[in-house]
Amino acid sequence: MRDAYLFIDFGSTYTKLTAVDANADEVIATGKAYTTVETDVREGYLNAMKELEGKTGELNYIKRLACSSAAGGLKIIAIGLVPELTAEAAKRAALGAGARVTRVYSFRLNKDEMREIKGSNADMILLAGGTNGGNSEVILHNAKMIREFEIDVPVVVAGNKSAVDEIRDIFEDAIDYHITENVMPSLNDINVLPARETIRTIFMKRIVKAKGMSGMEGMISGILMPTPAAVLKAAEVLSMGTRDMEGIGDLAIIDIGGATTDVHTIAEGAPSKPSVILRGLEEPMSKRTVEGDLGMRYSAMSLYEAAGRRLVRKYLDEGKYDFEKEFSRRHDNTAFVSVEESDILFDEGMARICCDMSMKRHAGTVTAIYSPLGMMFAQEGKDLSELPYVIGTGGIIVYSRNPGEILKSSVFTMDDPDSLKPRHPKFLYDREYILSAMGLLAMIDSEKALRMLKKYMVSC
Repeated sequence: MRDAYLFIDFGSTYTKLTAVDANADEVIATGKAYTTVETDVREGYLNAMKELEGKTGELNYIKRLACSSAAGGLKIIAIGLVPELTAEAAKRAALGAGARVTRVYSFRLNKDEMREIKGSNADMILLAGGTNGGNSEVILHNAKMIREFEIDVPVVVAGNKSAVDEIRDIFEDAIDYHITENVMPSLNDINVLPARETIRTIFMKRIVKAKGMSGMEGMISGILMPTPAAVLKAAEVLSMGTRDMEGIGDLAIIDIGGATTDVHTIAEGAPSKPSVILRGLEEPMSKRTVEGDLGMRYSAMSLYEAAGRRLVRKYLDEGKYDFEKEFSRRHDNTAFVSVEESDILFDEGMARICCDMSMKRHAGTVTAIYSPLGMMFAQEGKDLSELPYVIGTGGIIVYSRNPGEILKSSVFTMDDPDSLKPRHPKFLYDREYILSAMGLLAMIDSEKALRMLKKYMVSC
């Protein structure tokens, strides 16, 4: 019997399975079924398994590993000191862990804000604030408020180390808390990796059970991470390579889903032209942004509202479609699958809007400033203008007849002259829909994952 790995992605819309040959760099087959999170996720898993086994026959699965973004994925509230500094650093740490940041708070929390937090559906709180040795008052006040309001979700403490002992005293025997390194140990110095790993560990131990996944324990080896974190891991391996094998270099991945559009970049993003000064926080090499209002189904109406009719008209013919009716139709029926040519083209137009807007928000900007030395330029965010690769994934891209046309919407145009979007990248796409699976594989065999990523990310 053929030895294989089984990788499972419990997505917000579909549960996707990938069977990988354990002894060769080969995808044996994939299968998918609608995620049945409203009832029992095992139903969707077994339906996808039935489809997969119809293609593969019986396999000997050495490991069955999973990631998940079902039921809205991992939702985190980020709390910091100053909006532009520690609050932003906390948000970046949460996003890098594969979370969806539902709210960001800064300064001293008041009772109205605490009632919002208490009534939210967040899975976790990331509490930051103050550089090491800096302001302790705010993070201690916020810790006391969390204790007073009896918040019953895990709290990751990633702030001023000088406040840690007092926070332990505040939270002891009352709050499920986890101490990790400061996300901003010194001014403009970002340190997101320890917080990211702490969040992932809590997700594995606790959050999965809260999503009705406990019934899967006997069927799989474990749920390792949120799906976006798996995609980011695959992106890092493909870009940076391993100890013994080179990667392909800087890249962006655009992942268009039913609820969100995620953009991952592995790139320094330093200025590509002279006379440019950097402003704002230092950008991480591995960066993820999540656009919760840009999606193909659950977020279809918010996509329409965010884009506005002018941008929608850029990609869709107003003479052929009733825009509001078509967006509403997809929002109200998240299981809708386009079969008619007009519906397929409408979906592709939606995807192009998602590409355009998500990359605009992810990429940095450059603006002219005047100094005693003459005109200079100020850059905020990453300069992606010389980025060599843009890779597309998500069902709308993977199954499209025109993935390259969709991805072209992510490049620079004179509509946004200050944007630092890519100008002339090579477009690749995730032909077998395996990026999240390769992120899981990279956790156990990074070189095999890299070889397969190079093989299955193809030009379009």
